[in-house]
Amino acid sequence: MKKGRIFVISAPSGSGKTTLCRRLLKKCRGVVISRSMTTRRLRKGEKNKRDYIFISEKQFKKYRRLGEFLEWACVFGYFYGTPKDFVDRSLNRGKDVLLIIDVQGAFKIKRKRRSSVLIFVMPPSLKELQKRLFKRKSDDPQQVKLRLEVARREIALSRRYDYIVVNDLLDKAVGRLKEIIISYRGK
Repeated sequence: MKKGRIFVISAPSGSGKTTLCRRLLKKCRGVVISRSMTTRRLRKGEKNKRDYIFISEKQFKKYRRLGEFLEWACVFGYFYGTPKDFVDRSLNRGKDVLLIIDVQGAFKIKRKRRSSVLIFVMPPSLKELQKRLFKRKSDDPQQVKLRLEVARREIALSRRYDYIVVNDLLDKAVGRLKEIIISYRGK
């Protein structure tokens, strides 16, 4: 059986990366999403083990000490980590694995797993991104401002990715992600 490949999806907060990946799963067989572990609280509408694996900071630090993460980072004051065991088991079963992680995590993955493919999801514009962040109502205005500042830095780093997909039309962006993944299956 052929091993799967890691596809890293990064984007500024509010760019729609989670929505894109959920839709992609319905259209592209042989792909699984690795759920990151996080110490942040659930947002309205999120579910444990569907969106993230929500754990305490004490648990997170224990897993980190035991080397259970493929990568980990502190983002906006909370810890996030990619469970190594799930990723490796999925790859060995021939599944392609989507890692929905931030820019710093993406570069860590690329250093550790050179065959990983980095895909940056670009918002149509910063103005649209700001609108999306306010619409989801999970952050106060100061946090939205901080997320937009971080978004500018992340967008500047997007040129280091293998692909950039603009999320202006959802179905078009999902189709582009599917094309990218399928193009690697013969390699």
